[in-house]
Amino acid sequence: MTAQPPTPMNPRTGAKAQVAFDRKELGIILGLYGRMVAAGEWRDYAMSFLSDVAIFSVFRRAAEHPIYRIEKRPDLRLRQGQYSVVGADGRILRRGHDLSTVLRVLERKLIRPID
Repeated sequence: MTAQPPTPMNPRTGAKAQVAFDRKELGIILGLYGRMVAAGEWRDYAMSFLSDVAIFSVFRRAAEHPIYRIEKRPDLRLRQGQYSVVGADGRILRRGHDLSTVLRVLERKLIRPID
């Protein structure tokens, strides 16, 4: 009996790689998350890395549905942009090519009038 080495997985042969946020993208997202936690708006988060989308979900409480989802879909990078912010009701609040610009829709929640 001869031992054979395992066959390497090659993304070009049909096996799709997972989509993930890189270090720079996570730094931008977690920076916003930290500011929102300090403001008392957000409490928890979850990350999902699938074959076609990477999702950063934000929760007000741990047992609820996410109030926002930050999605990265590389298949849309040549069309509407690979980043999007999706609300709790499923509406796309903003979509674009630059993550910082897309996340500005959430930063507006930090600006409140002083009574």
